[in-house]
Amino acid sequence: MNTPAPHIYLTGVLRNGLTRLDLSFSTPDVGVVAAVTTSGRPFLNLATSEAQVTITTTGGGPVTASDVALAKEIAAAAVRYLGDCVRIHNEQDPGPTLPGLDDLPG
Repeated sequence: MNTPAPHIYLTGVLRNGLTRLDLSFSTPDVGVVAAVTTSGRPFLNLATSEAQVTITTTGGGPVTASDVALAKEIAAAAVRYLGDCVRIHNEQDPGPTLPGLDDLPG
């Protein structure tokens, strides 16, 4: 069985004068921090040694109703992600107990 290697994937698209960046963390080595700055602005940070994404309040200003709605969406998505990870992990074949066991003639 081929095990995929952890990686960070970044793409940039320029279309019709607009720039879009897509960043994928395909690694378990992601640090997650939720905190509040000394000025009272909450933020969520996802980071590896290669890249980071920070989500904070609209314009870096006071918390708005839209910021609260986004935080709720992020929390709900994280709960779904956790549930999917647990379910799929439990459904997966545990694989061989010894390296190379699948390669033995059977």
